[in-house]
Amino acid sequence: MAFKSVNPYNNQELASFPEHSITEQEVILKKADKTFTEWRTRSFAERAKVLNRAAEILKKNSEKYAKTISSEMGKPISEARAEVKKCAWVCEYYAENAEGFLSPKSIDTDAHESFVTYEPLGAILAIMPWNFPFWQVFRFAAPTLMAGNIGLLKHASNVLGSGKHIADIFSEAGAPEGAFQHLLVSHDSIETLLGNDIVKAVSLTGSEKAGASVASLAGKNIKKSLLELGGSNAFVVLDDADIDKAVEIGVKARFMNTGQSCIAAKRFIVVEKAYDKFVEGFVNKVKALKSGDPMLDSSEIGVLAREDLADILAEQVDKSVEMGAKIKLGGKQNGAYYEPTVLTHITAAMPVFKEETFGPVAPIIKVKNAKEAFEVAKDTEFGLGISVFTEDLEKVKAYIKEVPDGAFFVNDLVKSDPRLPFGGTKKSGFGRELAKDGIMEFVNVKTVYIQK
Repeated sequence: MAFKSVNPYNNQELASFPEHSITEQEVILKKADKTFTEWRTRSFAERAKVLNRAAEILKKNSEKYAKTISSEMGKPISEARAEVKKCAWVCEYYAENAEGFLSPKSIDTDAHESFVTYEPLGAILAIMPWNFPFWQVFRFAAPTLMAGNIGLLKHASNVLGSGKHIADIFSEAGAPEGAFQHLLVSHDSIETLLGNDIVKAVSLTGSEKAGASVASLAGKNIKKSLLELGGSNAFVVLDDADIDKAVEIGVKARFMNTGQSCIAAKRFIVVEKAYDKFVEGFVNKVKALKSGDPMLDSSEIGVLAREDLADILAEQVDKSVEMGAKIKLGGKQNGAYYEPTVLTHITAAMPVFKEETFGPVAPIIKVKNAKEAFEVAKDTEFGLGISVFTEDLEKVKAYIKEVPDGAFFVNDLVKSDPRLPFGGTKKSGFGRELAKDGIMEFVNVKTVYIQK
């Protein structure tokens, strides 16, 4: 079997990648196991040298990598360049901070000496999605490698060119052979991989269905799993918000990456006093977005990564309209392209409210006051994050504990940052990536107790 990479904008085949056989998979795993015995002994300074070199390679070749990203999954080229740049940042961040995060910590007890050490586990399997084909991988790889672990990447089958680039980057950066390897396998191979003793843990970013399956397999094999799954982030606009600012950031929060982001704003909840002005400004701003060839600098909206994804989105919108939603803008599909769409008259029973919409669709919900706004915001199976727009910075803090999400952003869009932990609750998954919390996910926290 061969995997094909196809440009979703023009349907041209970009490349073909033969699937790794069972024998080839076994060779990859044995190489990872052998390399771990050496890589784990490297100093933090030696590992940091590899990560900093990887950052340099990313910066130097950013245009090449950006073109691969855009051609494989339809992201506007300007956003692809920004994605590559962010990957360099996360490499540099962990190169600088990993040693401080993982240095032994002395604990005052009744022992002569007691402390905690943080040791690598071994080979970690990463099952990664197509929507941020570089960033999702690097935010896993940077802390994983700096901790002394080995990375095994099972990338989405439509972005294998990106996966090859990433493996080549670490090789060129001086990582030993086997430290980071790209597995060309189907989902059917995951059960076998997780059943292999060499694979110690798994990190997955993807759908609820994929997360449930992988977590089940990890549990069956008593292995640690980290899941970053779907989201239906609320974007709350209170009556004292700066409406122009909320509109500006709201459009970016929903339509960045053509709406294909787990942390995108997916439900706009606006207090009635601000509703009319927000809707008018939002619709006008969305109208001005430029759709087109993802490879053009002028394009702000590209295409969805596959036509079937646009079909799913169209079905969600059409069903919601049947249930009473009103289309203020857009609502049409052409192959993998779906028009930037704004909907009003939304109820909680509609697909565009209760399901994750992975594309350029913005439902706007009117509520009476702040209390109702946060009640509506919490009415979801997901829990990645929430954005709240208000001028009363002290009053809004009272709502932080009321929202059980993994992130609470005030007057900005929910975003990932290497310096801050990232992850969700409920059906958005469990565990944390990035910051100190992220590197702690795949280490053995060992207690050492010494008595005379």
